[in-house]
Amino acid sequence: MSALLVDMTPTDSRLAPTRRAEDGCFVYRQYIDGTFVDSDGEGWIDSDNPVTGAVWARVPDGTASDVDRAVRAATAAFTTGPWATMRPTARGALLRRLGDLIEQNADWLARVELQDNGKLIAELSMQMRYMAQYYYYYGGLADKVGGSVIPSDKPGIFNFTTYAPCGVVACIMPWNSPLPLTSLKLAPALAAGATVVLKPSEFTSASLLEFVKLVELAGFPPGVVNVVTGRGAGAGDALVCHPGIQRIAVTGGPEAGRIIAEKAARHMKRVTLELGGKSPNIVFADADMDQAVKGAVAGIFAASGQTCVAGSRLLLQDSIHDAFLGRLVDFIRDVRFGSPTDPATQIAPISTRPQFEKIQSYVAIARQDGARLVAGGKPRAVPGFPNGLFFEPTIFADVTNDMRIAREEVFGPVLSVLRFRDEEDAIRIANDTEFGLAAGVWTESLRRGLLMSERLRAGTVWVNNYRSTSTTSPFGGFGMSGVGREGGIAGMMEYLETKSVWISTTAEIPNPFVRR
Repeated sequence: MSALLVDMTPTDSRLAPTRRAEDGCFVYRQYIDGTFVDSDGEGWIDSDNPVTGAVWARVPDGTASDVDRAVRAATAAFTTGPWATMRPTARGALLRRLGDLIEQNADWLARVELQDNGKLIAELSMQMRYMAQYYYYYGGLADKVGGSVIPSDKPGIFNFTTYAPCGVVACIMPWNSPLPLTSLKLAPALAAGATVVLKPSEFTSASLLEFVKLVELAGFPPGVVNVVTGRGAGAGDALVCHPGIQRIAVTGGPEAGRIIAEKAARHMKRVTLELGGKSPNIVFADADMDQAVKGAVAGIFAASGQTCVAGSRLLLQDSIHDAFLGRLVDFIRDVRFGSPTDPATQIAPISTRPQFEKIQSYVAIARQDGARLVAGGKPRAVPGFPNGLFFEPTIFADVTNDMRIAREEVFGPVLSVLRFRDEEDAIRIANDTEFGLAAGVWTESLRRGLLMSERLRAGTVWVNNYRSTSTTSPFGGFGMSGVGREGGIAGMMEYLETKSVWISTTAEIPNPFVRR
Protein backbone atom coordinates (compact mmCIF):
# COMPACT_ATOMS: atom_id res chain seq x y z
CA MET A 1 0.00 0.00 0.00
CA SER A 2 1.25 3.50 -0.82
CA ALA A 3 2.24 5.64 2.15
CA LEU A 4 0.52 8.63 0.55
CA LEU A 5 -3.21 9.04 1.07
CA VAL A 6 -3.47 12.44 -0.59
CA ASP A 7 -1.91 14.59 -3.28
CA MET A 8 0.93 16.59 -1.70
CA THR A 9 1.41 18.98 -4.63
CA PRO A 10 1.20 22.63 -3.44
CA THR A 11 -1.92 24.46 -4.53
CA ASP A 12 0.01 27.64 -5.27
CA SER A 13 2.33 27.30 -8.27
CA ARG A 14 4.75 29.72 -6.59
CA LEU A 15 5.51 27.12 -3.90
CA ALA A 16 8.23 24.69 -4.89
CA PRO A 17 7.37 21.02 -4.26
CA THR A 18 9.46 19.27 -1.62
CA ARG A 19 12.12 16.87 -2.96
CA ARG A 20 11.33 13.17 -3.00
CA ALA A 21 13.93 10.42 -2.57
CA GLU A 22 14.25 7.38 -4.79
CA ASP A 23 12.02 5.36 -2.43
CA GLY A 24 9.26 7.95 -2.81
CA CYS A 25 9.64 9.56 0.64
CA PHE A 26 9.58 13.33 0.96
CA VAL A 27 12.89 14.66 2.26
CA TYR A 28 12.71 17.85 4.31
CA ARG A 29 15.36 20.32 5.41
CA GLN A 30 15.54 22.90 8.21
CA TYR A 31 14.36 26.46 7.54
CA ILE A 32 16.89 29.01 8.83
CA ASP A 33 17.36 32.67 7.91
CA GLY A 34 14.89 32.51 5.04
CA THR A 35 16.42 29.43 3.38
CA PHE A 36 15.92 25.67 3.50
CA VAL A 37 19.25 24.29 4.63
CA ASP A 38 20.83 20.94 5.51
CA SER A 39 21.33 20.00 9.13
CA ASP A 40 24.81 20.06 10.60
CA GLY A 41 24.13 16.51 11.81
CA GLU A 42 23.68 13.35 9.81
CA GLY A 43 20.68 11.87 11.63
CA TRP A 44 17.18 11.56 10.20
CA ILE A 45 13.74 10.90 11.68
CA ASP A 46 11.15 8.86 9.77
CA SER A 47 7.58 10.15 9.72
CA ASP A 48 4.98 7.37 9.63
CA ASN A 49 1.51 7.71 8.20
CA PRO A 50 -0.77 6.57 11.06
CA VAL A 51 -3.37 5.25 8.61
CA THR A 52 -1.13 3.09 6.44
CA GLY A 53 1.70 2.56 8.93
CA ALA A 54 4.23 3.31 6.18
CA VAL A 55 7.08 5.83 6.23
CA TRP A 56 6.22 8.74 3.94
CA ALA A 57 8.70 11.48 4.92
CA ARG A 58 12.05 12.12 6.59
CA VAL A 59 13.09 15.17 8.59
CA PRO A 60 16.52 16.09 9.99
CA ASP A 61 17.30 15.09 13.55
CA GLY A 62 18.48 18.58 14.41
CA THR A 63 21.53 19.36 16.53
CA ALA A 64 22.57 22.05 18.99
CA SER A 65 24.54 23.61 16.14
CA ASP A 66 21.36 23.86 14.03
CA VAL A 67 19.58 25.52 16.93
CA ASP A 68 22.42 27.98 17.39
CA ARG A 69 22.27 28.96 13.70
CA ALA A 70 18.52 29.51 13.94
CA VAL A 71 18.74 31.57 17.15
CA ARG A 72 21.52 33.70 15.69
CA ALA A 73 19.43 34.34 12.58
CA ALA A 74 16.42 35.30 14.72
CA THR A 75 18.59 37.56 16.87
CA ALA A 76 20.02 39.35 13.86
CA ALA A 77 16.54 39.84 12.41
CA PHE A 78 15.32 41.23 15.73
CA THR A 79 18.21 43.66 16.26
CA THR A 80 19.51 44.78 12.87
CA GLY A 81 17.28 43.65 10.01
CA PRO A 82 14.27 45.41 8.45
CA TRP A 83 12.03 43.73 11.03
CA ALA A 84 13.81 45.64 13.81
CA THR A 85 12.59 49.01 12.48
CA MET A 86 9.31 47.90 10.95
CA ARG A 87 6.31 49.75 12.37
CA PRO A 88 3.47 47.75 13.94
CA THR A 89 1.11 48.71 11.12
CA ALA A 90 3.47 47.19 8.56
CA ARG A 91 3.83 44.03 10.66
CA GLY A 92 0.05 43.80 10.74
CA ALA A 93 -0.12 44.05 6.96
CA LEU A 94 2.30 41.11 6.61
CA LEU A 95 0.23 39.03 9.01
CA ARG A 96 -2.97 39.74 7.08
CA ARG A 97 -1.20 38.81 3.84
CA LEU A 98 -0.21 35.52 5.42
CA GLY A 99 -3.83 35.01 6.45
CA ASP A 100 -4.88 35.45 2.82
CA LEU A 101 -2.33 32.85 1.69
CA ILE A 102 -3.56 30.40 4.31
CA GLU A 103 -7.13 30.80 3.08
CA GLN A 104 -6.04 30.25 -0.51
CA ASN A 105 -4.03 27.15 0.39
CA ALA A 106 -6.20 25.71 3.17
CA ASP A 107 -7.03 22.51 1.29
CA TRP A 108 -3.35 21.83 0.62
CA LEU A 109 -2.39 22.49 4.26
CA ALA A 110 -5.17 20.13 5.38
CA ARG A 111 -3.84 17.37 3.11
CA VAL A 112 -0.31 17.75 4.46
CA GLU A 113 -1.51 17.70 8.07
CA LEU A 114 -3.66 14.64 7.36
CA GLN A 115 -0.70 12.82 5.87
CA ASP A 116 1.33 13.58 8.98
CA ASN A 117 -1.11 12.94 11.85
CA GLY A 118 -4.12 11.15 10.34
CA LYS A 119 -6.90 13.51 11.43
CA LEU A 120 -10.20 13.54 9.55
CA ILE A 121 -10.11 15.68 6.42
CA ALA A 122 -13.41 17.29 7.43
CA GLU A 123 -11.95 18.49 10.74
CA LEU A 124 -8.64 19.55 9.21
CA SER A 125 -10.28 21.52 6.40
CA MET A 126 -12.29 23.46 8.98
CA GLN A 127 -9.20 24.04 11.15
CA MET A 128 -7.05 25.28 8.29
CA ARG A 129 -9.67 27.73 7.09
CA TYR A 130 -10.23 29.08 10.56
CA MET A 131 -6.48 29.30 11.14
CA ALA A 132 -6.36 32.30 8.83
CA GLN A 133 -8.37 34.18 11.46
CA TYR A 134 -5.41 34.03 13.85
CA TYR A 135 -3.34 36.10 11.43
CA TYR A 136 -6.20 38.47 10.57
CA TYR A 137 -6.96 39.06 14.25
CA TYR A 138 -3.38 39.66 15.36
CA GLY A 139 -2.63 41.55 12.16
CA GLY A 140 -5.35 43.98 13.18
CA LEU A 141 -4.18 44.04 16.79
CA ALA A 142 -0.53 44.73 15.98
CA ASP A 143 -0.91 48.53 16.10
CA LYS A 144 -3.75 48.66 18.65
CA VAL A 145 -1.90 47.85 21.88
CA GLY A 146 -0.89 51.15 23.46
CA GLY A 147 0.61 52.24 26.74
CA SER A 148 -0.81 54.73 29.20
CA VAL A 149 0.02 58.02 30.92
CA ILE A 150 0.68 57.61 34.65
CA PRO A 151 -0.63 60.34 36.98
CA SER A 152 2.75 60.89 38.62
CA ASP A 153 3.09 62.11 42.21
CA LYS A 154 6.44 63.70 41.32
CA PRO A 155 6.34 67.38 40.24
CA GLY A 156 7.99 68.23 36.94
CA ILE A 157 7.86 64.63 35.70
CA PHE A 158 5.92 63.19 32.78
CA ASN A 159 5.62 59.40 33.17
CA PHE A 160 4.14 56.99 30.63
CA THR A 161 4.31 53.32 29.75
CA THR A 162 4.89 51.65 26.42
CA TYR A 163 5.41 48.07 25.26
CA ALA A 164 8.48 46.47 23.69
CA PRO A 165 8.72 43.07 21.99
CA CYS A 166 10.26 40.45 24.25
CA GLY A 167 12.99 39.36 21.79
CA VAL A 168 13.61 35.91 20.33
CA VAL A 169 10.91 33.35 21.12
CA ALA A 170 11.18 29.57 21.09
CA CYS A 171 7.90 27.82 20.23
CA ILE A 172 7.63 24.08 20.81
CA MET A 173 4.59 22.28 19.38
CA PRO A 174 2.93 18.87 19.89
CA TRP A 175 1.84 16.34 17.29
CA ASN A 176 -1.93 16.48 17.67
CA SER A 177 -2.63 19.86 15.96
CA PRO A 178 0.71 21.16 14.66
CA LEU A 179 -0.41 24.10 12.51
CA PRO A 180 -3.28 25.52 14.61
CA LEU A 181 -1.20 25.33 17.80
CA THR A 182 1.76 26.90 16.01
CA SER A 183 -0.46 29.76 14.89
CA LEU A 184 -1.70 30.40 18.44
CA LYS A 185 1.92 31.24 19.28
CA LEU A 186 3.36 32.54 16.04
CA ALA A 187 0.67 35.09 15.13
CA PRO A 188 0.73 37.05 18.44
CA ALA A 189 4.52 36.82 18.71
CA LEU A 190 4.95 38.34 15.25
CA ALA A 191 2.29 40.98 15.95
CA ALA A 192 4.27 41.96 19.05
CA GLY A 193 7.45 42.33 17.00
CA ALA A 194 9.30 39.27 18.28
CA THR A 195 11.24 36.86 16.10
CA VAL A 196 10.69 33.12 16.38
CA VAL A 197 12.38 29.73 16.27
CA LEU A 198 9.81 26.94 15.86
CA LYS A 199 10.42 23.34 16.93
CA PRO A 200 7.67 20.93 15.83
CA SER A 201 7.16 17.45 17.23
CA GLU A 202 9.51 14.90 15.68
CA PHE A 203 6.38 12.92 14.76
CA THR A 204 4.70 15.72 12.78
CA SER A 205 7.24 18.15 11.35
CA ALA A 206 6.30 18.13 7.68
CA SER A 207 3.25 20.39 7.76
CA LEU A 208 5.17 23.19 9.48
CA LEU A 209 8.03 22.93 6.98
CA GLU A 210 5.48 23.27 4.19
CA PHE A 211 3.70 26.13 6.00
CA VAL A 212 6.82 28.31 6.21
CA LYS A 213 6.78 28.48 2.42
CA LEU A 214 3.69 30.66 2.86
CA VAL A 215 5.49 32.77 5.48
CA GLU A 216 8.24 33.43 2.95
CA LEU A 217 5.75 34.14 0.17
CA ALA A 218 3.94 36.65 2.42
CA GLY A 219 7.15 38.74 2.54
CA PHE A 220 8.46 38.27 6.07
CA PRO A 221 12.16 39.18 6.20
CA PRO A 222 14.73 36.36 6.54
CA GLY A 223 15.36 35.23 10.11
CA VAL A 224 12.01 36.38 11.49
CA VAL A 225 10.62 32.83 11.39
CA ASN A 226 12.88 29.77 11.57
CA VAL A 227 12.17 26.04 11.90
CA VAL A 228 14.47 23.47 13.48
CA THR A 229 13.35 19.83 13.61
CA GLY A 230 14.54 17.09 15.92
CA ARG A 231 13.86 15.25 19.15
CA GLY A 232 13.03 16.87 22.44
CA ALA A 233 16.19 15.60 24.12
CA GLY A 234 18.31 17.03 21.31
CA ALA A 235 17.13 20.08 19.41
CA GLY A 236 14.39 20.80 21.91
CA ASP A 237 16.71 20.88 24.91
CA ALA A 238 19.26 22.98 23.04
CA LEU A 239 16.56 25.49 22.14
CA VAL A 240 15.21 25.80 25.70
CA CYS A 241 18.71 26.29 27.13
CA HIS A 242 20.07 28.63 24.46
CA PRO A 243 21.10 31.99 26.00
CA GLY A 244 19.74 33.86 22.97
CA ILE A 245 16.14 32.82 23.72
CA GLN A 246 14.14 35.27 25.84
CA ARG A 247 10.71 33.62 25.79
CA ILE A 248 9.49 30.02 25.53
CA ALA A 249 5.99 28.95 24.49
CA VAL A 250 5.12 25.26 24.72
CA THR A 251 2.14 23.01 24.19
CA GLY A 252 2.79 19.54 25.55
CA GLY A 253 2.48 17.23 28.53
CA PRO A 254 2.89 18.20 32.20
CA GLU A 255 6.17 16.34 32.71
CA ALA A 256 7.79 17.96 29.68
CA GLY A 257 6.41 21.32 30.80
CA ARG A 258 7.89 20.94 34.28
CA ILE A 259 11.32 20.12 32.87
CA ILE A 260 11.20 23.09 30.49
CA ALA A 261 10.04 25.45 33.23
CA GLU A 262 12.90 24.37 35.50
CA LYS A 263 15.50 24.89 32.79
CA ALA A 264 14.00 28.22 31.76
CA ALA A 265 14.06 29.44 35.37
CA ARG A 266 17.83 29.04 35.52
CA HIS A 267 18.11 31.76 32.87
CA MET A 268 15.08 33.83 34.00
CA LYS A 269 13.26 33.10 30.74
CA ARG A 270 9.55 33.72 30.70
CA VAL A 271 7.35 30.78 29.73
CA THR A 272 3.88 30.08 28.43
CA LEU A 273 2.95 26.46 29.05
CA GLU A 274 -0.23 24.71 27.92
CA LEU A 275 0.05 21.24 29.40
CA GLY A 276 -3.19 19.34 29.01
CA GLY A 277 -5.87 18.36 31.47
CA LYS A 278 -8.34 15.90 32.90
CA SER A 279 -11.40 17.98 32.20
CA PRO A 280 -14.77 17.27 33.84
CA ASN A 281 -17.91 17.32 31.68
CA ILE A 282 -20.80 17.62 34.17
CA VAL A 283 -24.39 16.68 33.31
CA PHE A 284 -27.22 17.63 35.69
CA ALA A 285 -30.63 15.98 35.73
CA ASP A 286 -32.32 19.07 34.27
CA ALA A 287 -30.05 19.17 31.19
CA ASP A 288 -31.28 18.72 27.62
CA MET A 289 -30.29 15.06 27.31
CA ASP A 290 -30.03 15.01 23.52
CA GLN A 291 -27.63 17.96 23.52
CA ALA A 292 -25.67 16.66 26.49
CA VAL A 293 -25.12 13.24 24.89
CA LYS A 294 -23.78 14.89 21.74
CA GLY A 295 -21.66 17.22 23.87
CA ALA A 296 -20.19 14.31 25.83
CA VAL A 297 -19.32 12.44 22.62
CA ALA A 298 -17.79 15.52 20.99
CA GLY A 299 -15.91 16.31 24.19
CA ILE A 300 -13.98 13.04 24.28
CA PHE A 301 -14.23 11.22 20.95
CA ALA A 302 -13.68 14.13 18.54
CA ALA A 303 -10.13 13.88 17.19
CA SER A 304 -10.04 10.43 18.84
CA GLY A 305 -9.57 12.10 22.20
CA GLN A 306 -6.25 13.60 21.11
CA THR A 307 -6.99 17.10 22.31
CA CYS A 308 -5.86 18.90 25.44
CA VAL A 309 -9.42 19.95 26.39
CA ALA A 310 -10.93 16.47 26.04
CA GLY A 311 -13.82 16.00 28.45
CA SER A 312 -12.33 12.75 29.69
CA ARG A 313 -14.21 12.72 33.02
CA LEU A 314 -17.99 12.55 32.53
CA LEU A 315 -19.81 13.39 35.75
CA LEU A 316 -23.46 12.22 35.75
CA GLN A 317 -26.03 13.08 38.42
CA ASP A 318 -27.33 9.96 40.20
CA SER A 319 -30.92 10.18 38.95
CA ILE A 320 -29.91 10.14 35.25
CA HIS A 321 -26.71 8.11 35.44
CA ASP A 322 -27.94 4.77 34.10
CA ALA A 323 -30.22 6.18 31.41
CA PHE A 324 -27.60 8.64 30.15
CA LEU A 325 -24.89 5.98 30.10
CA GLY A 326 -27.14 3.70 28.06
CA ARG A 327 -27.85 6.44 25.52
CA LEU A 328 -24.16 7.23 25.29
CA VAL A 329 -23.22 3.63 24.55
CA ASP A 330 -25.96 3.40 21.92
CA PHE A 331 -24.78 6.65 20.31
CA ILE A 332 -21.25 5.40 19.66
CA ARG A 333 -22.14 1.80 18.81
CA ASP A 334 -22.14 2.26 15.04
CA VAL A 335 -19.46 4.93 14.58
CA ARG A 336 -17.70 4.64 11.23
CA PHE A 337 -13.99 3.89 10.88
CA GLY A 338 -12.11 4.30 7.63
CA SER A 339 -9.80 6.53 5.67
CA PRO A 340 -9.58 10.11 7.04
CA THR A 341 -10.01 11.28 3.46
CA ASP A 342 -13.55 9.85 3.37
CA PRO A 343 -16.11 12.44 4.59
CA ALA A 344 -18.20 9.58 5.99
CA THR A 345 -15.44 8.48 8.40
CA GLN A 346 -16.13 9.53 12.00
CA ILE A 347 -13.16 8.13 13.93
CA ALA A 348 -9.57 8.95 12.97
CA PRO A 349 -6.55 6.83 13.89
CA ILE A 350 -4.24 7.54 16.79
CA SER A 351 -1.49 9.79 15.46
CA THR A 352 1.61 7.98 16.76
CA ARG A 353 2.48 4.44 17.74
CA PRO A 354 3.81 5.40 21.21
CA GLN A 355 0.48 7.10 21.93
CA PHE A 356 -1.43 4.06 20.61
CA GLU A 357 0.48 1.83 23.03
CA LYS A 358 -0.06 4.28 25.90
CA ILE A 359 -3.84 4.14 25.38
CA GLN A 360 -3.77 0.34 25.50
CA SER A 361 -1.80 0.44 28.75
CA TYR A 362 -4.34 2.77 30.39
CA VAL A 363 -7.22 0.50 29.42
CA ALA A 364 -5.43 -2.33 31.21
CA ILE A 365 -4.76 -0.12 34.26
CA ALA A 366 -8.42 0.91 34.47
CA ARG A 367 -9.60 -2.70 34.45
CA GLN A 368 -7.07 -3.65 37.10
CA ASP A 369 -8.26 -0.76 39.29
CA GLY A 370 -11.86 -2.00 39.14
CA ALA A 371 -13.45 0.26 36.52
CA ARG A 372 -16.18 -1.45 34.47
CA LEU A 373 -15.66 -1.49 30.71
CA VAL A 374 -19.00 -0.82 28.97
CA ALA A 375 -17.81 0.02 25.44
CA GLY A 376 -14.71 -0.37 23.28
CA GLY A 377 -11.41 -1.07 24.97
CA LYS A 378 -9.41 -2.48 22.09
CA PRO A 379 -7.81 -1.66 18.72
CA ARG A 380 -10.08 -1.77 15.68
CA ALA A 381 -9.16 -3.61 12.50
CA VAL A 382 -10.22 -1.44 9.57
CA PRO A 383 -10.56 -3.04 6.12
CA GLY A 384 -7.96 -1.73 3.72
CA PHE A 385 -5.69 -0.45 6.49
CA PRO A 386 -4.15 -3.47 8.23
CA ASN A 387 -1.40 -1.38 9.83
CA GLY A 388 -3.58 1.58 10.82
CA LEU A 389 -3.52 2.82 14.42
CA PHE A 390 -7.28 2.73 15.01
CA PHE A 391 -8.73 2.39 18.51
CA GLU A 392 -12.36 1.96 19.54
CA PRO A 393 -14.21 4.67 21.50
CA THR A 394 -13.90 3.37 25.05
CA ILE A 395 -16.14 4.00 28.08
CA PHE A 396 -15.48 2.98 31.67
CA ALA A 397 -18.23 3.13 34.30
CA ASP A 398 -18.05 2.72 38.09
CA VAL A 399 -15.01 4.99 38.09
CA THR A 400 -13.98 6.72 41.30
CA ASN A 401 -11.89 9.84 41.35
CA ASP A 402 -8.94 8.12 43.02
CA MET A 403 -8.41 5.73 40.08
CA ARG A 404 -5.55 6.49 37.71
CA ILE A 405 -7.95 6.52 34.75
CA ALA A 406 -9.68 9.50 36.43
CA ARG A 407 -6.53 11.34 37.44
CA GLU A 408 -4.01 10.95 34.61
CA GLU A 409 -4.30 12.29 31.08
CA VAL A 410 -4.71 9.43 28.61
CA PHE A 411 -4.94 11.62 25.48
CA GLY A 412 -7.07 9.15 23.59
CA PRO A 413 -10.69 8.04 23.07
CA VAL A 414 -11.14 6.82 26.65
CA LEU A 415 -13.96 8.18 28.84
CA SER A 416 -14.30 7.77 32.60
CA VAL A 417 -17.86 8.02 33.97
CA LEU A 418 -18.36 9.13 37.59
CA ARG A 419 -21.50 9.67 39.68
CA PHE A 420 -22.36 12.76 41.74
CA ARG A 421 -25.24 13.74 44.05
CA ASP A 422 -25.64 17.51 43.85
CA GLU A 423 -23.83 20.74 42.98
CA GLU A 424 -21.46 20.56 45.93
CA ASP A 425 -20.55 16.97 45.17
CA ALA A 426 -19.97 17.78 41.49
CA ILE A 427 -17.70 20.71 42.36
CA ARG A 428 -15.76 18.60 44.84
CA ILE A 429 -15.12 15.82 42.31
CA ALA A 430 -14.43 18.18 39.41
CA ASN A 431 -11.87 20.23 41.34
CA ASP A 432 -10.16 17.19 42.87
CA THR A 433 -7.42 17.13 40.24
CA GLU A 434 -3.99 18.61 39.69
CA PHE A 435 -5.18 19.91 36.32
CA GLY A 436 -7.45 22.86 35.53
CA LEU A 437 -7.65 23.43 31.80
CA ALA A 438 -11.35 23.15 30.94
CA ALA A 439 -14.77 22.04 32.20
CA GLY A 440 -18.25 21.57 30.80
CA VAL A 441 -21.64 22.03 32.50
CA TRP A 442 -25.00 20.87 31.15
CA THR A 443 -28.05 22.37 32.84
CA GLU A 444 -31.17 24.36 32.00
CA SER A 445 -30.69 26.48 35.12
CA LEU A 446 -29.00 29.82 34.50
CA ARG A 447 -28.31 30.15 38.22
CA ARG A 448 -26.56 26.78 38.31
CA GLY A 449 -24.58 27.51 35.15
CA LEU A 450 -23.25 30.75 36.62
CA LEU A 451 -22.54 29.16 40.01
CA MET A 452 -20.59 26.30 38.46
CA SER A 453 -18.61 28.61 36.18
CA GLU A 454 -17.54 30.62 39.25
CA ARG A 455 -16.50 27.67 41.39
CA LEU A 456 -14.90 25.30 38.89
CA ARG A 457 -11.11 25.60 38.87
CA ALA A 458 -10.59 25.72 35.12
CA GLY A 459 -9.28 28.24 32.62
CA THR A 460 -12.25 27.62 30.30
CA VAL A 461 -15.79 26.69 31.34
CA TRP A 462 -18.41 25.77 28.74
CA VAL A 463 -22.08 25.81 29.68
CA ASN A 464 -24.37 23.77 27.38
CA ASN A 465 -21.62 23.44 24.76
CA TYR A 466 -18.15 21.94 24.60
CA ARG A 467 -14.93 22.75 22.69
CA SER A 468 -16.06 26.17 21.43
CA THR A 469 -12.95 28.26 20.76
CA SER A 470 -12.03 31.58 19.20
CA THR A 471 -8.82 33.42 18.52
CA THR A 472 -10.42 36.41 20.25
CA SER A 473 -10.66 34.62 23.62
CA PRO A 474 -7.84 33.77 26.05
CA PHE A 475 -7.05 30.10 26.60
CA GLY A 476 -4.98 28.45 29.31
CA GLY A 477 -5.22 26.56 32.56
CA PHE A 478 -4.77 26.38 36.31
CA GLY A 479 -2.35 24.17 38.22
CA MET A 480 -0.54 21.52 36.19
CA SER A 481 -2.47 22.59 33.09
CA GLY A 482 0.04 25.34 32.61
CA VAL A 483 1.13 28.96 32.90
CA GLY A 484 0.03 31.98 30.87
CA ARG A 485 -2.63 32.42 28.20
CA GLU A 486 -2.88 32.03 24.45
CA GLY A 487 -5.48 33.76 22.29
CA GLY A 488 -7.11 37.16 22.57
CA ILE A 489 -5.32 40.31 23.68
CA ALA A 490 -3.86 38.36 26.60
CA GLY A 491 -2.09 36.08 24.12
CA MET A 492 -0.26 39.01 22.53
CA MET A 493 0.68 40.53 25.89
CA GLU A 494 2.69 37.37 26.64
CA TYR A 495 5.22 38.53 24.01
CA LEU A 496 5.51 42.15 25.18
CA GLU A 497 7.54 43.77 27.95
CA THR A 498 6.21 46.82 29.80
CA LYS A 499 8.54 49.81 29.75
CA SER A 500 8.13 52.84 32.02
CA VAL A 501 9.45 56.18 30.68
CA TRP A 502 10.14 59.23 32.91
CA ILE A 503 10.65 62.62 31.27
CA SER A 504 11.59 65.72 33.24
CA THR A 505 9.62 68.86 32.35
CA THR A 506 11.55 71.16 34.71
CA ALA A 507 14.27 73.53 33.55
CA GLU A 508 16.73 72.58 36.27
CA ILE A 509 17.62 69.34 38.02
CA PRO A 510 17.88 69.88 41.82
CA ASN A 511 21.33 69.44 43.38
CA PRO A 512 21.11 66.07 45.12
CA PHE A 513 23.64 67.12 47.79
CA VAL A 514 21.72 70.18 48.94
CA ARG A 515 19.37 69.52 51.82
CA ARG A 516 15.92 71.04 51.25
